[in-house]
Amino acid sequence: MAPPTLLVIALALAISMQGTLGNNLYCKDLNVDACAYAVESSGKRCVLEKPLLSLLSSEYTCATSEIVADKLSDWIETEDCINACGVDRKALGISSDSLLDRNFAVKLCSQECYRNCPNIVDLYFNLAAGEGVYLPKFCEARESNGRRELAELHSSGIVESFDQSDSASAPAPLADAQAPF
Repeated sequence: MAPPTLLVIALALAISMQGTLGNNLYCKDLNVDACAYAVESSGKRCVLEKPLLSLLSSEYTCATSEIVADKLSDWIETEDCINACGVDRKALGISSDSLLDRNFAVKLCSQECYRNCPNIVDLYFNLAAGEGVYLPKFCEARESNGRRELAELHSSGIVESFDQSDSASAPAPLADAQAPF
């Protein structure tokens, strides 16, 4: 065998053995301090939860959720992004309600978070879309006119109501929209 061929074979073996050698990231193996905002090798998001048997204690575990991250895997969020985006690594649940918190919205929409933390932005992009809100417009409204536009965003323009009796006039879902990165 010629040396370049041997190199190609060695590289192919190294890549194929990666999963066998245990280099994959699994939520269940993560420390609770690294769990929230992590994405395992399968692309599923990790979630911090309290086991049913330890309701009275402060014990938490890291588990795999059924939520799949868009274009991300093997990801443990950095402390820089946790701080820049204003999220809490010890939070037991993530809700779109946090978008209504002015302090959180300021951090999430900051250039430091929005441009450098695709995992957190992707997560909140999808949470906002689930509420009928397009995150880039949300951040734009927050920057331009603060509270007044946020109230308008929530009550009219961007967040459209859905009348169950008239599904033909319902707005198209935003869930298929791609995160802005």
